Amino acid sequence: MTTNKLPGNAHLPAESSQPIQPGAEWPSAFLAQMQTQLGAEFAKFESALVEPTPVSIRINARKLGGAAYDPTDLVPVPWCPDGYYLPERPSFTLDPLFQAGAYYVQEASSMLLHEALRQTVNLDRPLRVLDLCAAPGGKSTLLASALHPDSLLVCNEVIRSRVSVLRENLDKWGYPNVVVSNHDPEDMSKLTGFFDVVLVDAPCSGEGLFRKDPDAMQEWSEASVDLCSARQKRILAAAAPLLDKDGILIYSTCTYNDRENAENVRYLTEIGFRNKPLILPSEWNIVERQAGDPETGEAVGYQCYPQRVRGEGFFISAFKKTGFTAPVKLDARTFRTIRALRPRETASAAKWLQNPADFSFWEKPNGDVMALPKALEKTYLFLDSALKSKGFGLEMGQFKGTDFVPSHALALSTAVNQDLPGLELSKEDALRYFKKENLVFDEPVKGWLLAKYKGVNLGWVKGVGTRVNNYLPKDWRIRMDIKEYV
Repeated sequence: MTTNKLPGNAHLPAESSQPIQPGAEWPSAFLAQMQTQLGAEFAKFESALVEPTPVSIRINARKLGGAAYDPTDLVPVPWCPDGYYLPERPSFTLDPLFQAGAYYVQEASSMLLHEALRQTVNLDRPLRVLDLCAAPGGKSTLLASALHPDSLLVCNEVIRSRVSVLRENLDKWGYPNVVVSNHDPEDMSKLTGFFDVVLVDAPCSGEGLFRKDPDAMQEWSEASVDLCSARQKRILAAAAPLLDKDGILIYSTCTYNDRENAENVRYLTEIGFRNKPLILPSEWNIVERQAGDPETGEAVGYQCYPQRVRGEGFFISAFKKTGFTAPVKLDARTFRTIRALRPRETASAAKWLQNPADFSFWEKPNGDVMALPKALEKTYLFLDSALKSKGFGLEMGQFKGTDFVPSHALALSTAVNQDLPGLELSKEDALRYFKKENLVFDEPVKGWLLAKYKGVNLGWVKGVGTRVNNYLPKDWRIRMDIKEYV
């Protein structure tokens, strides 16, 4: 079996990292805030912000699992079993494994979500989980990997322009139990009491990302912090009724200030939630911060600082819902927008999946065929009527006369039939594939083939004699010059 080496071992061109330069113009109010918060440790914090940004990835174990993955050259992220640090930042764009969803580039501190889940949720049973502020998809893909495979994961993004990026990253990750929706949190009232877990990774002032994005520092102001805090409370107020009793709410930001962190944690304890403290090893150097009532000290949050951890600024806190919200009832109506495939169509579609008996097959009004995990079919039926703007199920492709044209999402799915004909590509040809160039080989090939790199599916090609037509979606084409790197 081919052993995959991830980019820490790959000879790829480095992408630039631009930490804050010494002498940069920091907002005076931010400086005062951090000096108060850190005291004597502020000097180390200030020094850390001019150091190179750590680079970390989280692997997709269903695509790079077992003997096919060799992590020996990489340092693990201690709080996430699939997380690894890279010694330098390569050009991820020019790594076919990245393009295929074999790993996700994610800031290490934010992977602390995995530990919060592990300590507060039974991950061995199916759950209904909502990532309420999901784009671009880093925490959504982490949730997908951590949850029981029969769980439902709804990934919601309120900003329409960000939904396509979320959808692309989830398609790359390839899990079939995911719903993508585009709703304001306040418009999700039909899902009252529906979820076991809600993640609110809230839009924030971004103080914890100043090292990665110095421009964010120039946009910071006390007014923007107040605006973010008010927005976060509104989101939390809308999220609260979506949880079933005893459900878990996880709140996180990539910022440091108390208005966005401690005050919102305190707000949750006032609207029917009890804080769930975490037990974190002292060697992780994550700071437990008092975030509840100043007199009783009933709630805490956990803060990553760049001078203490190999990562950026990140805050997280977990809660159990104590109040009761009457849950919605799943009705038995038929799907509003899709029809079940006929037996002959089902037989044709089923052969594309590894375990077709686990799925039912449906067609949308536009002709797209999709597969639904049978374990979630009733739940999808309800969501079809509860959410107006959503996409769910594994996109399979379309029938074109007697031919079935498979979708790119199917090629990247972890549910695709791995016994389908495949074509192993060199790195040069794999990058040409992602440039959407047609490929030519010495030996003729015929029909639909899974293009692969180091055994990982990249997408579809179709053989026509010695020419192989490239079915990569146009919007996924990379535009970098690859000549000097292949």
